[in-house]
Amino acid sequence: MITRFNFESDRFANYMEFVPYNTTKMGLYNAQELYKGYDHNHPETFEGCYDQVVYRFFLERGKVTSDPLESMTRAIHDHFVIQGIYQLLNCYDKRKVVGVMGGSAMKRTDEAYRNVVYIAKHLTEQGTLMVSGGGPGAMEAALLGAYLAGRDDKDIDGALAILAKAPSYSSEGYMDVSFDVLEAFPHNGDYECLSIPTWLYGHEPTCPFATHIGKLFGNCVREDMLLTVCYGGLIFAPGSAGTMQEIFQEAVQNHYLTLGLSSPMVFLDKKFWTETMPAYTMLSNLMQTGRYKNLLLSITDDPNEVVNTILEFQQ
Repeated sequence: MITRFNFESDRFANYMEFVPYNTTKMGLYNAQELYKGYDHNHPETFEGCYDQVVYRFFLERGKVTSDPLESMTRAIHDHFVIQGIYQLLNCYDKRKVVGVMGGSAMKRTDEAYRNVVYIAKHLTEQGTLMVSGGGPGAMEAALLGAYLAGRDDKDIDGALAILAKAPSYSSEGYMDVSFDVLEAFPHNGDYECLSIPTWLYGHEPTCPFATHIGKLFGNCVREDMLLTVCYGGLIFAPGSAGTMQEIFQEAVQNHYLTLGLSSPMVFLDKKFWTETMPAYTMLSNLMQTGRYKNLLLSITDDPNEVVNTILEFQQ
């Protein structure tokens, strides 16, 4: 049975004051805002930071809520964050906005993680705005690479040595060592990157390496934005079901030229994408038979080849 909602402006205004998140936040978050109240030298303070307080409230109210007041406040919050995302993107040539998709289970000690860091660093140094989902694994690696842009490549190894103390997001001290990296390698302010995480996956810590964080409640909107704003192409690192979903959603978008162009789909790790999860093989076959059209597919194990493929498209 559907209950009719009687809108009362005073009641809605009071509810907006009641929720722990800033309903009418203008613009994007940064790590300092999301982790306000957290001191990485005192790990016990993590649960009291803004991000975790909002996440617990989100769970209490329901990931999918039938409460019209909560639904409206979430929608308004997300509206203003999305406007902040577009404001940032307006500062960049569309072809210079590039995304990285990949699994959250990727460890900081994996070779694939380092490869993504290297790729993102070098693309950022060439004027690319790197975008990721803002969670752990490949998403974090992309943002760390962008964060380290402008530094010597040896600093990649220095940052990874610190992060290796807590290799996966389930490791004790995972967020603590992230902030250790921020302290050891202060951001020079010359480069930006964007993450678009969601409280739907709030159990996965939001990466603090992003200069701009568009954290949303609505994951369906978030997934669509991640794929549609990256006109400059998507780099697919090894992942699982979520990454596979993104691959075929992007393929459909390119097939129909939904955005007026087809963007590169670059697969990193030949064995993974042709044997473990043979998405590249399947898409290649579909292209050859004419079932899919307009796809700009490439696959490699070489991080430099990934960088060159993206930069060639930007010309």
